[in-house]
Amino acid sequence: MAASVAGYLHTHRERIVAELIEFAGIPSVSTDSAYADGMAAAAQWVAGQLARAGIQQVQILPTARHPVVYGEWLGAPGAPTLLVYGHYDVQPPDPLDAWQSPPFAPQIRDGRLYARGVSDDKGPMLIPIKVAEAYLATDGRLPVNVKFLFEGEEEIGSPSLEPFIAAHTTLLAADYVLSADGAMWRVDLPSITVASRGMAGLEFTLTGAAKDLHSGRHGGAVANALHAVAELVASLHTSDGRAAVAGFYDEVVGLTTDERAALAALPFDDADYLAQTGAPATFGEAGYTTLERMWARPTLEINGLWGGYQGEGSKTVIPHEAHAKITCRLVPDQDPAEITARVARHLEAHTPPGVRLTIRHDHHEALPYRLPAGHAGLQVATQVLAELYGTAPVQVRMGGTLPVSELFQRLLGIYTVFFSFSTADEDFHAPNEFFRLDRLKEGLVAWARFWELAGIQE
Repeated sequence: MAASVAGYLHTHRERIVAELIEFAGIPSVSTDSAYADGMAAAAQWVAGQLARAGIQQVQILPTARHPVVYGEWLGAPGAPTLLVYGHYDVQPPDPLDAWQSPPFAPQIRDGRLYARGVSDDKGPMLIPIKVAEAYLATDGRLPVNVKFLFEGEEEIGSPSLEPFIAAHTTLLAADYVLSADGAMWRVDLPSITVASRGMAGLEFTLTGAAKDLHSGRHGGAVANALHAVAELVASLHTSDGRAAVAGFYDEVVGLTTDERAALAALPFDDADYLAQTGAPATFGEAGYTTLERMWARPTLEINGLWGGYQGEGSKTVIPHEAHAKITCRLVPDQDPAEITARVARHLEAHTPPGVRLTIRHDHHEALPYRLPAGHAGLQVATQVLAELYGTAPVQVRMGGTLPVSELFQRLLGIYTVFFSFSTADEDFHAPNEFFRLDRLKEGLVAWARFWELAGIQE
């Protein structure tokens, strides 16, 4: 990395931290319409940052829900074109009473910046914007051609991104995607994520009577929707942790002996994992290690279960409705639509008597993803991290889902290299989410070096 770029990033580090604090203070929650002003403000903020950095053709492009912020710098003829991806939307901050400081009033404590969305994905996505600023302010050019795509719907499954990409294939054409989203596995071990699980989901309601009924007058005469939903949810798994849905595992491509050996060689300890999560014991599909179950096996999870009286004290009613939310994490070669259909058929076949089933598909779907070995971007990322941390990075998988990787591959014909500097322990999606400021510094250096190496890569 040029000394001028490194010097600029060092000199302006405090300002960059202040800008991240400003960005993280914008309540850009995509799933809740009450935060519509915050979403609009965040998109404007990102566009303003790109423009001030010297990026050209900065646009806020509408979608069916929240806009995409786009910008480009294409002044490096003969060099690769990278499509930089990130998202400015964040998860809801609930439960608010579990935060040590307000989720949208960022606070620095012990070298960590605490705020909702600061790790997922505002800190990591600000890094490439600042690196572009540094190059353009010092060298007057970037080592590579760069297109920026920052969306506002990642936390709700990116529903508008597929039609957006399909309608803008020429605009978004690139050699590969460099993602600021994704997170490293551990803070003490450099890693590159080369695979992620897919996603399928639905929500269902069981309805008994037309309204809640007095449990003394009507108890024993009509079905209790909460009893029914407990029975139906329990039917979804066997006692050893496997999904009991017919055909759920039919298309699963099992791990090879070499793949299992590679996962077993990673530094992972169940006891440390339990200490980190606070769980009393691991649990899941029998016959697989914890890492295998988290990264390479499919799951069926209940994400929400509710109904009846929720207030203080008691209310003697028979609830007439009960609800549940389900998501499945998928592995090759499972298809989200087919898995959702099989889960729906299971629910229909196992609905207890006395209640009616209603299913709503949330279309929160994505296929599993795998980055090929030997990919040019993977080679650059490996070299950069080895230089930065003094040890070769390990290749890991992601138990979560990034729908964009499959969309970019299918619609643009390009792969995604994950190059985020958040880490999996930073409590994203949970109270007290934080981003290590040391990782901000390291990420700025790494992105600048990545672009430098990619620009000279043969």
